[in-house]
Amino acid sequence: MTPTTPEQALAELYAGNRRFVTGAPRHPNQDAGHRAAVADGQHPFAVIVGCSDSRLAAEIIFDRGLGDLFVVRTAGHTVGPEVLGSVEYAVTVLGTPLVVVLGHDSCGAVQAARESVRTGTSPAGHLGALVDAVAPSLLRAAREGVEDVDGIVDIHIAQTVEALLARSAVVAERVSAGRCGVVGMSYRLSAGEVRTVAEVPARTPATALPVEATDQAPAALAG
Repeated sequence: MTPTTPEQALAELYAGNRRFVTGAPRHPNQDAGHRAAVADGQHPFAVIVGCSDSRLAAEIIFDRGLGDLFVVRTAGHTVGPEVLGSVEYAVTVLGTPLVVVLGHDSCGAVQAARESVRTGTSPAGHLGALVDAVAPSLLRAAREGVEDVDGIVDIHIAQTVEALLARSAVVAERVSAGRCGVVGMSYRLSAGEVRTVAEVPARTPATALPVEATDQAPAALAG
């Protein structure tokens, strides 16, 4: 059965991750029969806005298959217009009930942004845009006295959750109506486990915030 509520979708992701961690994956929906079944349409139960890190393959760590997850990946899970449009497509057109922001420990994008801020330099090319996207999380970490990289990563995950809701009235309205949930997760590279860092349950009303407010952490989303 495909999950139809945010709670069911989240439970399914955690169940799949547990199978992955314990070395007992089922590899569901990866056979030829299912490939044919989903050829004419898709009904993913979760959107994964994940980091592009090669060790963070969503279908593997959540033990899922074809048609289960709608995956959007950028370095540092940064959220730009294309990412927002992809998420909005999933939750409106495909009816996906859960959005997950998936980060991980020792994130290279966060470390690069931190070094750039520390030295006062900006990377060449489009890497500068990546640093700019992560910078608000670094500022928030500094205000909160968080200095270790993994603590900053957790803040950046929560920041991305907030930015997504702030910049997408479509997603915020779905959350407010109880039709979608947004969760921030952090993945441990060595252990393979995910844990929840930030959460906006479907039962919690959410309204769109101005973009300028995204570097401030609502208490309900604090990781």
